[in-house]
Amino acid sequence: MTTKQKTTTETEPFIIERTYEAPVDLVWKAITEKERMKQWYFDLKEFKPEVGFEFQFTGGTEERPYLHLCKVLEVVPQKKLSYSWVYDGYEGYSVVTFELFPEGQKTRLRLTHTGLETFPASNPDLVRKNFVDGWTSLIGESLKSFLEKTT
Repeated sequence: MTTKQKTTTETEPFIIERTYEAPVDLVWKAITEKERMKQWYFDLKEFKPEVGFEFQFTGGTEERPYLHLCKVLEVVPQKKLSYSWVYDGYEGYSVVTFELFPEGQKTRLRLTHTGLETFPASNPDLVRKNFVDGWTSLIGESLKSFLEKTT
């Protein structure tokens, strides 16, 4: 019996950085206030940037919805937000971290998603490429557009 080794690329965290024409406090509000998050992220019923706060949301498609179960792990106001990201009924544990870096009146955001390799490789919806595409769209397009409308 042979087991397939994960390649280094598959086990490395996914990291994306973008710089926005918005001050840190505005970007922080966009990633921590439920009403703002709904406009660019997911429709969260509740969210509080408090360590230990648990929240959930549904993502995916109508044919294949996935219940995301998350728990806030770290909060450094206007600098860092980290939470676990797991799927109800599926193996795997990952962590999403947003880090904010002020650059004058602009803000550089670095999103890191670790643990993607822990999700079942047999599920085509949970492969690394889908996370790369999803975060690239959310961070590169949706959040950018939201911030441009609110500044």
